[in-house]
Amino acid sequence: MDIEPRAALDRLIEALLAHFEAVSANQDSEAPAVIAATDTLEDAFVTYDDALITNFDVDLPFDVYYDEDLEDEEDEDLEEDEEVADEEDDEDLEDLDEDEEDLDEEDEDLEDEEDLDDEQ
Repeated sequence: MDIEPRAALDRLIEALLAHFEAVSANQDSEAPAVIAATDTLEDAFVTYDDALITNFDVDLPFDVYYDEDLEDEEDEDLEEDEEVADEEDDEDLEDLDEDEEDLDEEDEDLEDEEDLDDEQ
């Protein structure tokens, strides 16, 4: 079904205004009026975007992200953070190993010096 782009734009503008009214009246993202206005706004946005693509082969420069999309993105970010932390931990362990080797060498040098002192 082809949607007239101008009608879709008008619907989007109305949805934006209704969303603003709901948010400013409730100031609570969980209020039923805000949730309904948000759903209507998302639908109007997608409809307008589809109308532009269908009629003009142009889409809007942004997208609607749903909660599960954000959760997936957060999971990916978390996994990346964990990988970076693991790499940093590995580097720290390597540094500790090097420090331990340096201390062992210093202990050996001190023992050698004590042996020389004992011989004298």
